Amino acid sequence: MNIFLGLMIPFFGTVLGASCVFFVRNQLKAYIQKALLGFASGVMVAAAVWSLLIPSMNMMEGMGKLAFLPAATGLLLGFAFLLMMDHVIPHLHMGSSECEGPKCSLKKTTMLIFAVTLHNIPEGMAVGVVFAGMMAQNTEVTLAGAFALSLGIAIQNFPEGAIISLPLRSEEGMSRTKAFLYGTASGIVEPVAGGITVLLSQVMRPVLPYLLAFAAGAMLYVVVEELIPEASEGKHSNIGTIGFAAGFALMMILDVALG
Repeated sequence: MNIFLGLMIPFFGTVLGASCVFFVRNQLKAYIQKALLGFASGVMVAAAVWSLLIPSMNMMEGMGKLAFLPAATGLLLGFAFLLMMDHVIPHLHMGSSECEGPKCSLKKTTMLIFAVTLHNIPEGMAVGVVFAGMMAQNTEVTLAGAFALSLGIAIQNFPEGAIISLPLRSEEGMSRTKAFLYGTASGIVEPVAGGITVLLSQVMRPVLPYLLAFAAGAMLYVVVEELIPEASEGKHSNIGTIGFAAGFALMMILDVALG
């Protein structure tokens, strides 16, 4: 029951964010979007460090000064995986008119959903691998620490859900209900990816330190490639920076206090 709840908490964050379409008339103002993107970036970076990379290195403390090796390897593989996904899956980022990945004739809304799905896969994997680590004995991951990561990603998903559903309503002319459903659908991949990771936990236990770092690398790729550039472009870039600091501090507090 704890694992199911932990996997679903981030999805609930997306659902709550997408529900903003029923209460907010127009798209969020640019400076609010930048603050939310910066906040999400801060949460993800802090989660990658405290909830994933540090436990990965602690698990390998028997390697002495080479304890960084599994973490560094997994981190780079996570970056490489998301880089490959960016090139093989057609997707479109919000506010952009140019499709990334292979050329296709998919609808704009479909490619927008693909873009968000790319973001959410590593987040779902991160939650799943942390709960898998909690299930394994003699690891650095606790139940409280796993829930701290789950809650942190849910907080990060709230603004993400709003940033998805509101433009679909204002720019694409969708009904509020349809925009909400699209926003909600973008987050369903998280519990799915997390659930698959947990189901494979027995098989993956020997490489758990690598998987923790892999999830961290994939999350950091999203931050560096997309969230921070979007929060920094144009006016009010300092607001995104402030949002980053707030998100990083909150996730750090959650992980240390609950972990």
